[in-house]
Amino acid sequence: MKTVGLIPSRLNSSRLPQKPLLEIEGIPLVIHTYRRAKLSKKLNEVFICCDDDRILKIAKKFNAKAILTSPHHTNGTERICEAFVKNKKKYDLILDIQGDEPLISPYHIDKVIDFHKKNRKIDIILPHLLVKNLNNPNIVKIVTDKKNNVLYLSRAQIPFEFKANTKFVKKHLSIISFLPDALIKYSKSKKTILEKIEDVELLRALEIGLNIKTLKMSGDSFSIDVMKDYKNAKLKMKDDKIFKIYR
Repeated sequence: MKTVGLIPSRLNSSRLPQKPLLEIEGIPLVIHTYRRAKLSKKLNEVFICCDDDRILKIAKKFNAKAILTSPHHTNGTERICEAFVKNKKKYDLILDIQGDEPLISPYHIDKVIDFHKKNRKIDIILPHLLVKNLNNPNIVKIVTDKKNNVLYLSRAQIPFEFKANTKFVKKHLSIISFLPDALIKYSKSKKTILEKIEDVELLRALEIGLNIKTLKMSGDSFSIDVMKDYKNAKLKMKDDKIFKIYR
């Protein structure tokens, strides 16, 4: 099975402007993500999917493959779909690897690919980490059934502790594996009601009837949403074992 990793990267985040170009140890965030994805043993190719020439120039400077996409997409899933269509190559799986996770693990990527290969009838595979039940709207939480089918995703504190307490919640990990037809169906659909309310793009997938399954990961990973996250990533990168491989 041929698998491609597509890294959506938007220049002007509302919470942290020009986020992809912020540097850690002299390397832009999006290049950290690209180089770590390249360490995957299961990806055949990796591309940065960007909306601005400034990201494209950075990609060329660091010898990273990149595809320029429209600046008008509403989210990263739409952006990688355009890049996938433009690339005109056939792949069995498409991995959406968020460009704002400079500490992402290539081992997580490989585990997701292996899991999707064993579950080929599932439209989307979305891994999760168990984290302490913190009230943080930047962290998307997953609710599942007993077979790990995704029932809902939310920025809210779910499940809500009405009668019992929970120590951990399932945190959305920003590696998402799509079947090609599922990705195209998603991108052709308009924004859905729940997606608009929560600003969680995979809610559209659930609302249009795509099936999503999750699997548990170990370790740690976090996206850079605000300046506090960026400062935290700079500290963690100094002792990161994977960084020492590609620096």
